[in-house]
Amino acid sequence: MKKQGLQTVLGILGLALLAAGLYLAKTTDAAAGIMRALPYVMIGVGCGLFGQGMGGVIERSMLKKHPEIAKQKEIEVKDERNQEISNRAKAKAYDVMVFVFGALMLSFALMNIDLVAVLLLVFAYLFVIGSGLYYRVKLDKEL
Repeated sequence: MKKQGLQTVLGILGLALLAAGLYLAKTTDAAAGIMRALPYVMIGVGCGLFGQGMGGVIERSMLKKHPEIAKQKEIEVKDERNQEISNRAKAKAYDVMVFVFGALMLSFALMNIDLVAVLLLVFAYLFVIGSGLYYRVKLDKEL
């Protein structure tokens, strides 16, 4: 029940952010600085939260109506083979992401994109690489 309430709150919060973003996008004419992008960020985050929240609510209501499907889904989630496949897919996606982000940073630098944008991308890239290294060392010690 606690999870159901959280999903509902996320859906409502997302809808409110979406509405506020649309309102700001329509009412602010000559916005400068952050106010120029804020409505569209609010719309994007609102849509994401609404989709996540309502998807969770719909999934839970469907699983409540069909307990045999709920049992099958629980077995699939806990299955070690499925977990291993998921972990391998994440690892491959991480490997691809490292090369894609590297190429994107290089192309941004060669296209003379604003230095702030390139540095933000570099810091995000280094954060991902650093977190991957951290978890590699942590899991190496545990296993």
